[in-house]
Amino acid sequence: MNDLSASSRITYGAVPLQPGLVRRVRGLSDKALAWLFITPTIVLLLAINIFPLVWTIYLSFTNYRANRSNAPVKWLGIDWYQTILTDPDIWAAMQVTAHFVFWTVVIETVLGFGLAFLIDKKFRGHGMWTTIILLPMMLSPAVVGNFWTFLYQPQIGLFNYVVAFVTGRSASSFQMLGDVTLSPWAIVIVDAWMWTPYVMLICLAGLRSIPDYIYEAAEVDRASKWRQFWSITLPMALPFIMLAVLFRGIENFKMFDMVNLLTGGGPGSTTEVASITLKRAAFESWRTGYSSAFAIILFVTVFGLANIYVKALNRVKSR
Repeated sequence: MNDLSASSRITYGAVPLQPGLVRRVRGLSDKALAWLFITPTIVLLLAINIFPLVWTIYLSFTNYRANRSNAPVKWLGIDWYQTILTDPDIWAAMQVTAHFVFWTVVIETVLGFGLAFLIDKKFRGHGMWTTIILLPMMLSPAVVGNFWTFLYQPQIGLFNYVVAFVTGRSASSFQMLGDVTLSPWAIVIVDAWMWTPYVMLICLAGLRSIPDYIYEAAEVDRASKWRQFWSITLPMALPFIMLAVLFRGIENFKMFDMVNLLTGGGPGSTTEVASITLKRAAFESWRTGYSSAFAIILFVTVFGLANIYVKALNRVKSR
């Protein structure tokens, strides 16, 4: 059997390359090849992210309504922005959002770092316990929402019976999802239960990155465990803690699914976060221009706060 020629000596089953195409590819410069590879990604980014953002900015200056797409579009300028920024209901929703973000981030950071500090000790069975702790994070928000809705039921829910056992109150004397005072905390508890393991993972990565020789030097200097924690552990893990706070703060500012599943924004507007208000304006009232302006305001708020926070994080990392 004759030997294969050099031009056709390609992996068996592969499509043979045309000599002209091979010459053209070989003739490209490194810069041209780089653009050849990144152009599909840029086009996809423009189609999925940039174009919808630009289109939303345009709609925020108009009276466009998605359910009346054939109606004439009128340019309104910054009218929607003025209406939103002077609307007390919008500010109430932002206060609810800020309350939710603050308490979830605080609780998740404290518990997450505490769990990471314990897991880092590598006691017997720490691998099994780490897996168990990570289970809530692996569940779908829909599953978690329905699961906790059942737990919060005043008549048959396990949560009420546990509280009744600890406090001595009747299990049916309070409703976590129906009480104006308790419903915001019910959402905070669920979010902390689900996402504390995520914070734990980031903090654990920070603790594992601290070199052992630093602790050995501290032991030689007879530094106590408490002194080692405040002088070595916490300062060196602080950038990772701040990174976890950044991620959870951004995600919780956009929180929609868990609130929608548990309370739907109720009772009344007690748990109506900004995303719920945005959804109602966009898909219940069909005020597309109004909701687009509100979405841009939320985007600018998150972007501005995150930018300030990242600068502070960079200063901490450079110490």
